[in-house]
Amino acid sequence: MGIQVEFNPDLALRKYNTPGRLEEECLPETLFVGSVHNFLKEGQRNYWFKGELPLLMTEGNQRLSRPLASIVILEATHFLKNDQVYTKGKYIINEVFDVSDSEIHFEGYKKL
Repeated sequence: MGIQVEFNPDLALRKYNTPGRLEEECLPETLFVGSVHNFLKEGQRNYWFKGELPLLMTEGNQRLSRPLASIVILEATHFLKNDQVYTKGKYIINEVFDVSDSEIHFEGYKKL
């Protein structure tokens, strides 16, 4: 038996107000530069703290949007609830992208 840890080069959250999901599992209703938000993800996840990451929307099963914003993870904590591991934390939005343009904002985890 090993320790399951996932390294995430991005933060992928559900669409705002997704039924059956907590507020922290979803994107905020509106993305504002400088706003700080909480997040919650199932599993033991590690995020990069020393730079910007893309904020994505997920539909589940690794179906991800293009980057919606550039964020910095401010804190992340692992905890147990009902014998299940979760990761919770805070992030700040540094830049919001126009998803209708074709401009590339990240190459992997590197912001362009």
